[in-house]
Amino acid sequence: MLPQADTTAKEPIPGLLVDAMLGRLARWLRLLGYDAVYWRDGSDAALAERARAEGRLIVTRDHQLAGRRGVKALLITSETLEEQVTQVREALGSPPLPLTRCPECNGELADLPHGLARGLVPAYVWHTQPAFRRCPDCGRIYWKGTHWPGLQARLETEDK
Repeated sequence: MLPQADTTAKEPIPGLLVDAMLGRLARWLRLLGYDAVYWRDGSDAALAERARAEGRLIVTRDHQLAGRRGVKALLITSETLEEQVTQVREALGSPPLPLTRCPECNGELADLPHGLARGLVPAYVWHTQPAFRRCPDCGRIYWKGTHWPGLQARLETEDK
């Protein structure tokens, strides 16, 4: 069975608004379970306004943006993805549960009953996989495929 979100967290981790220069980081933060919206384009002022309106913390490598008055931001100083993930986790703590968000669009994944997955995934996958999750926002369907052991190992490495 795929993981379920833990709703008993003591202090909620804020939603994140990850700026355009950190797209790979946004994807990995989602895989780890963080609510991480990716800001692809627009001005710094528009990004700051959206973060304020949605109560999100900006994750950025832009020193000027992070230093603006009235902007809540986490300045990422690391160059490598692994170090960036570590920097976020050290600043915010670990998310409640990995693999609960769509890595593509940040939607919260929901269980998809096995019978309903038929015809939506390849026949071999439907016959060999017991559990599916679906993103209600973009419609992507996820399962523990052949990539699962490698992904799980990487997430466990990030967890240390």
